[in-house]
Amino acid sequence: MSLQYSISNPYTGELIGDYRYANYEQISETIAILKAGQATQKKIAAHERADILRKLAGLLEENAEELAQLITSETGKTISDSRVEMTRAINATIASGEEARQISGEALDSDCYAPTRNKIGIVMWRPLGTILCITPFNFPINIAMHKIGPAFAAGNSIMFKPGPQNTASATMLTELCHQAGIPKDVLQLCIPDVPDMAGLIAHKDISAINFTGGTAAADSIAMAAGYKKLLLELGGNDPLIIMPDGDIKGAVNAAINQRFATAGQRCTAAKRIFVHQDVYGQFRDALVAASSKLIVGDPRNEVTFVGPVINTRAADEVKQRIDQAVELGANVLLGNKREGNIIYPTILDNVADNCDLMVEETFGPVMPLRSFESLEELVPLINNSAYGLQGGVFTQNLAVAKFLFEELHLGTLAMNDGPGFRTEHFPFGGVKASGVGREGIKYAIREMSFTKTLVI
Repeated sequence: MSLQYSISNPYTGELIGDYRYANYEQISETIAILKAGQATQKKIAAHERADILRKLAGLLEENAEELAQLITSETGKTISDSRVEMTRAINATIASGEEARQISGEALDSDCYAPTRNKIGIVMWRPLGTILCITPFNFPINIAMHKIGPAFAAGNSIMFKPGPQNTASATMLTELCHQAGIPKDVLQLCIPDVPDMAGLIAHKDISAINFTGGTAAADSIAMAAGYKKLLLELGGNDPLIIMPDGDIKGAVNAAINQRFATAGQRCTAAKRIFVHQDVYGQFRDALVAASSKLIVGDPRNEVTFVGPVINTRAADEVKQRIDQAVELGANVLLGNKREGNIIYPTILDNVADNCDLMVEETFGPVMPLRSFESLEELVPLINNSAYGLQGGVFTQNLAVAKFLFEELHLGTLAMNDGPGFRTEHFPFGGVKASGVGREGIKYAIREMSFTKTLVI
């Protein structure tokens, strides 16, 4: 008998639904269905997969408002934020369909190196098999389509394992995928309880794991996976840097949009703000003034900018980290107020370099400011982190941007934008504890494929 779980609205506390985890017998049945589905996928031509994904994009567009409302109900994300997520999910689906037509190989001449062999190597990309796609709560539809879309485009069968909080939206998404033409033996929704995950990950008929989430869970996945291919998109402690010649207004907007939106629950949120001492006061005052005008509260309200974090445990952790920073000498410039699961936008300065807000990834709307004098001082401060996902710098000096690009241990550096910049066809991923492999539709397709060579 599988265990039951309940999902509640993070803002109202109202019950969304009662569900049951898949037990191991159900998990095994699902894997067997998907293994058989690999043969189904083999019969679907690339242009047919592209057409199915294009139809799915249309269905997502038709149902975007209903899905956005579900996202807001499940996660507490503001309705405006949820609608932006749906736009990105549609874009990811369209891009997956387009890339399904572009999967190509190459021909290699064996005579490039002695001795002459008079052979040609024809190199093609082929699907890995069954991909386990594990998604987090914060972008339940967009991140799902960044996994399901490329996995299907590459010709794999897919087990979709969302966060339990997203059961309702994930169920609707799966139904739309099937309605668009993805066969049921090619895509299955399955939500096991945590104790059963190790067995699922280790199962011989799971070919690869594509996971977005925290490093602790990723460590467990890596231990259980053995020799399976892993695509892990993990956390970040992403820096936003403001230089003296930077656009202060643009930097303030980037900081607010990329830290306080989604209540700060983004892996690419601007979590550490480094401001050159020459413009520190100007930036600080502008940031506090603009942030103090943000509307906080009911995420269903069209004008709300900051809603609740996902649950009480998350709110407790964010508040504890703020309190620790204050105990270590930080000044509260704005916020440090909590109502239920809502943490009001909080800005701190004089934050100790060794406090959790600066060292760890914090999933909440809190922004630590730190001044710096030189790039030589700045680089080790940023690199002295377990994470290396993305960063942003506001400067008009290309040499500064190029220097930081070379010296910072990051997957992406955005010039005159924040670390939250992402678009569907750019590679996305980090170094160190921020993950393994690259998402971004074309790159994810390669991660979920292998090369096969015919020598003739």
